[in-house]
Amino acid sequence: MAHGGGSKAIVAALAANLSIAVLKFLAYLLTLSSSMLAESVHSLADSGNQFLLLIGGKRSKRQASAEHPFGYGRERYVYAFLVSIILFSVGGVFALYEAYSKWQHPHAMDARWAWVPLVVLVGSILLEGNSFRTAIKESNHTRGSKTWAQFIRTAKAPELPAVLLEDAAALLGLVFALLGVTMTIVTGNGHWDAAGTGLIGLLLVAVAVVLAMETKSLLLGEAATEEDLRAIEASLVGPGVSGIIHLKTLHLGPEELLVAAKIAVTEAETGAQIAQAIDAAEKRVRSAVPIAKVIYLEPDIYSAAKAAQP
Repeated sequence: MAHGGGSKAIVAALAANLSIAVLKFLAYLLTLSSSMLAESVHSLADSGNQFLLLIGGKRSKRQASAEHPFGYGRERYVYAFLVSIILFSVGGVFALYEAYSKWQHPHAMDARWAWVPLVVLVGSILLEGNSFRTAIKESNHTRGSKTWAQFIRTAKAPELPAVLLEDAAALLGLVFALLGVTMTIVTGNGHWDAAGTGLIGLLLVAVAVVLAMETKSLLLGEAATEEDLRAIEASLVGPGVSGIIHLKTLHLGPEELLVAAKIAVTEAETGAQIAQAIDAAEKRVRSAVPIAKVIYLEPDIYSAAKAAQP
């Protein structure tokens, strides 16, 4: 099973968001639309998030050190968690504040420039749609038969779920902004603009919470997927290894898995035979699950009491 980080999807999202942020802010300056300001900040926050994901991916490739003997693979999870914080604070909370402010002091748009936000929003939907399509295409390489909800919940590489959620939120946010701006132009009532901004804020807060919860689980340390776990269990048993007494796994990063197991051997085997059996078992596991790069196997004589221990 692949666990790629989807750099192509991140770069596509970054390019789209930087372009869109500039266009949205120009539209805000001409119309003073709160929806356009919220969307400008949203796109700017998304751009910063993509930079963070790229930085996290680069820093995670550093070699292990005495202080961090298992490497820096989980640094990708740290940066993904920062993305959720930025999305919540810079994107969601700011939009909610702006919505509240504009609801208290609504104003119609300048009729001379009313067409500008409509053009910008439609163009932004096209750009974001292309970015979202790239993220979907990249995700399909690793998603397999899982639903999208299952993929986001179980993915060990945080970048693709983050980009998928951001792009989906961006597209829906653009629809909210388009609705708010259009109704403001038609009715001359600025409350529609404020309502659109509020919906954008609620959307971003919801996405940020989902992303934070999923990334927190990765930060705490997740076990191998069920597919990888079954492959490890099947690979451990072989010549010299009659069974598995205990097995625990932990993702040290999206592409690095720690496997710790107590394996059953017979009393008749010599130390040399046990060592050979362990070496062979490690090779089988790495062949079946290539990301199982750190393996610790402890030989023991099987007993029901030992197998029942946690």
